[in-house]
Amino acid sequence: MRIPKKPVSFCLSLFSPEFPRPFDSRISFVSGFHYKTPNFSFAKPKQIHSAGVNQLHMSYKMDKGQKAVLGDQRLGSELMESRDGVQEPCIWSSPEGGKDEAELGKRIFCNRSLNMRNIIAVGFDMDYTLAQYKPETFEKLAYEGTIEKLVSNLGYPEELLGWTFNWKYMVRGLVVDKKRGNILKMDRHKYVKVAYHGFRELTKEEKVGTYGNTLIRDAFDEPDYALIDTLFSLAEAYLFSQLVDFMDKNPGRVPARVDYARMYKDVRSAVDMCHRDGTLKQMVAKDPKKYINEDKSIVPLLKMLRDSRRATFLVTNSLWDYTNIVMNFLCESRTLDGCNFDWLQYFDVVITGSAKPGFFHEESNANLFEVEPESGKLINTDNGTPMAQVGNTSPSITLKKQNERCRVFQGGTVRHLHKLLSIGSSSQVLYVGDHIYGDILRSKKVLGWRTMLVVPELEAEVKLLWELRDSRKALQLMRSDRDHIEDQIHRLRWSLE
Repeated sequence: MRIPKKPVSFCLSLFSPEFPRPFDSRISFVSGFHYKTPNFSFAKPKQIHSAGVNQLHMSYKMDKGQKAVLGDQRLGSELMESRDGVQEPCIWSSPEGGKDEAELGKRIFCNRSLNMRNIIAVGFDMDYTLAQYKPETFEKLAYEGTIEKLVSNLGYPEELLGWTFNWKYMVRGLVVDKKRGNILKMDRHKYVKVAYHGFRELTKEEKVGTYGNTLIRDAFDEPDYALIDTLFSLAEAYLFSQLVDFMDKNPGRVPARVDYARMYKDVRSAVDMCHRDGTLKQMVAKDPKKYINEDKSIVPLLKMLRDSRRATFLVTNSLWDYTNIVMNFLCESRTLDGCNFDWLQYFDVVITGSAKPGFFHEESNANLFEVEPESGKLINTDNGTPMAQVGNTSPSITLKKQNERCRVFQGGTVRHLHKLLSIGSSSQVLYVGDHIYGDILRSKKVLGWRTMLVVPELEAEVKLLWELRDSRKALQLMRSDRDHIEDQIHRLRWSLE
């Protein structure tokens, strides 16, 4: 399927999180919708559609009070023959374009219009973007590895080895108070709505006394606080809560001179040990199907982008050996024994060991090395151009014929990437990632890239919004009635004075 380079525009929709227990019942936000036309009439429900060719179609029904309710417009999809003769599924921008309905979780929500005509390169992160890890297995693996390091390397009691992990308990967006051993849920104004000490919820008085009774408002930043902003950090946050409970109930059982802040530091150190010694990645490499979700739409997606004459690139912090294993599984369903380099045909440039977010700083002096895929050997380059090796008259890297368009590198900076892809303006790049700070904020704020954030949690939240649409509408009407009654009460009081 080929994407014509035509303008694409979307409507803005802001959906509020509905988190699993214990952080699910204390905060409720009303969905907001911003629409540019000043003279908007709310007399009748109005549907607002996305525009654009071969893009996911979205529909919203507007009701009184500027509240957005997810519409029931169907997304059309059908099979289309690509240029290599293979029939592949595609999704059209209008419901009339196809026959089937696309899944709710496959829709795209945008807060700014995007004209794909201006995009000449589309890039992806790998971990938790193209590779969606299974939380019930991968996070459990990280949890168990962290405990093993705490016991064997940092002197924590062996009974920790018998602990279990509830992967549904924590969510991204929470804040860890390292000094007090608390987990916080705040609203957009940094007001603490829910607070837990270990697994005990703080009372309103405790919460206000700790976080709402200061002359200077706390910024909730490092070094005293830590954000749970990645899916990798869910397991360590859950383990920290367990350790807080354990320390409170068993004084003296943890290593000497350990307080809450030191305990959190130990957890972070144990997690880093698991990553440094390859414990996690070795297990994933042995059985990727156990830890990574299979997604048959990745290859058609990459083919579609390449057929539209756009460059594609991969920028990941993982090194080449692990990247090759994961991408083999995602693109070819191959495991460790059957790995090859066929998946490179879907990219123009692959950068491993990128050290994001530092990669996005143009002033960074990180060296760029070219990777020889067959051996993993690193070769010095001069801004991406292979340098002649002493005793070797050929500076170029020999790749297999089908992969001659793709080059693999390690390190470097965004300056190198722009040169390799002949990018003249940062606004010509669309980058897809999962880390709101490491992938999205830095690349957008520093460079001006167009960005797309992958938020797996949205699938359940949007589904919940749709299922509760009648209840939310009824709640809105009741609030309106309440306001009307309160106004009447005030008028009566004023008339009696």
